[in-house]
Amino acid sequence: MVLATCILGAVLLAGLFFIGYSMVKIPPANALATKQSNVFLFADGSQLARDGEVNRENIRLAQVSKDGQHAVLAAEDRDFYSESAVDPAAIIRAGWNTALGRGKQSGSTITQQYVKNYYLAQEQTVTRKVKEFFISIKLDRTEPKNKILEGYLNTSYFGRNAYGIQAAAQAYYGIDAKDLDPARAAYLAALVNAPSEYDVVAHPENKAAAFARWNYVLDGMVKQGWLPQSERTGMKFPMPKEQTVSTGLSGQRGYIVDAIKHYLTTNNVIDPDSLEAGGYRITTTLQKAKQNAFVKAVDDKLMSKLDKKGRKADSYVRAGGASVDPRTGKIVAMYGGIDYVQQYTNGATRGDFQVGSTFKPFVFTSAVENGSTTQDGRPLTPNSYYDGTNKRPVQGWNGGLYAPENEDSKSYGDITVREATDKSVNSVYAQMAVDVGPAKVKRTAIDLGIPSDTKDLSPYPSIALGTATASVLDMAEAYATLANHGKHGTYTMIEKVTKDGMQDVPLPERKTERAVSREAADTTTSVLQGVVQKGTAIAAQAAGRPAAGKTGTAEEDTAAWFAGYTPELATVVSVMGQDPVTAVHKPLYGVMGLPRINGGGAPTEIWAQFTRDALQGRPVTDFDLHLQPGANEIQRPPATGSPTAPGTGGQNDGGAVTGGDQGDAGQNNGGQDQGQTAGETDGGTTGDTTAGGATDGGTTAGTTDGTTTGGTTDGTSTGGTTDGTTTGGTSGPTGGSATPPPSPPRTRKP
Repeated sequence: MVLATCILGAVLLAGLFFIGYSMVKIPPANALATKQSNVFLFADGSQLARDGEVNRENIRLAQVSKDGQHAVLAAEDRDFYSESAVDPAAIIRAGWNTALGRGKQSGSTITQQYVKNYYLAQEQTVTRKVKEFFISIKLDRTEPKNKILEGYLNTSYFGRNAYGIQAAAQAYYGIDAKDLDPARAAYLAALVNAPSEYDVVAHPENKAAAFARWNYVLDGMVKQGWLPQSERTGMKFPMPKEQTVSTGLSGQRGYIVDAIKHYLTTNNVIDPDSLEAGGYRITTTLQKAKQNAFVKAVDDKLMSKLDKKGRKADSYVRAGGASVDPRTGKIVAMYGGIDYVQQYTNGATRGDFQVGSTFKPFVFTSAVENGSTTQDGRPLTPNSYYDGTNKRPVQGWNGGLYAPENEDSKSYGDITVREATDKSVNSVYAQMAVDVGPAKVKRTAIDLGIPSDTKDLSPYPSIALGTATASVLDMAEAYATLANHGKHGTYTMIEKVTKDGMQDVPLPERKTERAVSREAADTTTSVLQGVVQKGTAIAAQAAGRPAAGKTGTAEEDTAAWFAGYTPELATVVSVMGQDPVTAVHKPLYGVMGLPRINGGGAPTEIWAQFTRDALQGRPVTDFDLHLQPGANEIQRPPATGSPTAPGTGGQNDGGAVTGGDQGDAGQNNGGQDQGQTAGETDGGTTGDTTAGGATDGGTTAGTTDGTTTGGTTDGTSTGGTTDGTTTGGTSGPTGGSATPPPSPPRTRKP
């Protein structure tokens, strides 16, 4: 009877085993096991940021040091490579010790623990244990031991929200798993047994227990022949670093991560769902030292001077910046805002503020590129003369009267292009845009790097005054093309991308194409050098290097810009005003206790400090310029009464085109031309402020009624001005923005 019972029992067990083995299938991995973080690195390989809910970075077994592998085996399963997937004796022993009150003990092999982590869940139920048993056996028959160990190392929890040995090595020691030595590896292996209790930083009272477990692991490594006794003797406990509060996406990290994700998905490098699942290791082109220098420059020249409690205008301040290596197109630094968790919108990539007079260089570049001439047929060069008379109607434009006002309503008479650029004379550049052809100007801007779908990048005379709302990053790309002698390469933020630590993700091929001739780009550079040497951007001289650039201001003084470059670096900085509650654009009047912020102020000062620090230690080099023929020839002013003199010929009635920079004039309203105009400043005089354009310097101007009849301008004042007395180049007027009507408007009677 005993024999029969034993035989029957054996048969029943065999039957149950067969049924269980047949019924239990290897399921897909659970969601937690496959969820990873994405790791973002600076160009030098140091960590920039992590994202994702789960702090895990899967790696190959070969990327874990041998000491790391052996330490975990010594701690958890020393016979892993020689034993079967399950160890019945260990299960019975663990159950017996638990029943005797010796504490809960695990009889699971590494294979069983991996199955629990990867395929099942952590609940302590009989059903889960049965599934674990059969899946482990099946897995042992289908997967090599190395693959199982790799999976176990990537799914085990080590505390500090670190899943996997790579995340743990970073969390406790700030190193990669491939660099683990025996001492550090043994401590991480000890943590698997009790992650929270054995964290000697968080729980110093448990140091003795953690130390004992650490010794247990090391002794096991010696016993298995994985660690020489001589090396083991006298080994000191490797105290882990203080736990870092989750960096998350605070500071600049969030802006950068957001920009990188946008780059990867819009360029079809990684689809959004795959990126969300994580597991990518993304090496960026950002250079840590330059990134830190950018943050410091903004803090020193702008943020540290704000008093948000004492001055309401200071709470409106936003900033954006981007710096590009002209030769490679790589973004080396980017400033998105004061803190991503406080100001979500990225100041470097947003495209809702007018670029103002920083657009003017593109007009001149287009003129040289297209061999344009003035209205009287003279070749357009830096020394070409234009009539800088205030509110002078542009000639040769049939879309309606357009007569932009200069800053402070100042008339300059005959003035060269070079001087008009230094002083940012609106009447000159509006005429130049017509002489070149607004459509050609737009084409050149796009070729240089301005996206074709940029809002308000319209082929009208006002394009010259910066009505377009390109982003800081877009402007940096375009100015980098000028710095690179007319060769344009689409910017890149990514150096390398790998998936799960081993698979290289293909990146878009970067092509460099000639956007404009070298003569066109270099002649523009020579003109922009004057802006730094004696124009509105003299503060840029603090960089201590040869530089070229242009200041600019958005309409109603809602943003101030400086875009500039040295031979090595093209950088754009913008200071913007936005209501923190309503997100409405706000003028920067009163910021830092100043009447206003202009392009030659904080933006240029930030640029200068950043450029100086970013290029510290590098030799000072000058621009190597190939100028257009005749660029240095002195031209004589045109004769009085020539086609370039003030006049109304070629103008249609009404329908004035408007712009956003200082001096943009005219707004069509039901066929009525209300020519609010404003000028662009270079200095600091006194005047009247009014709603309307934008300025580069610091003078102000009044409002005039630009009502037209038969193409003439009625300059009678319409009132509504305010006293805007300023000093040192601060306050200035602003101008409206509109586009010409699709058909000729009605003429308003005088």
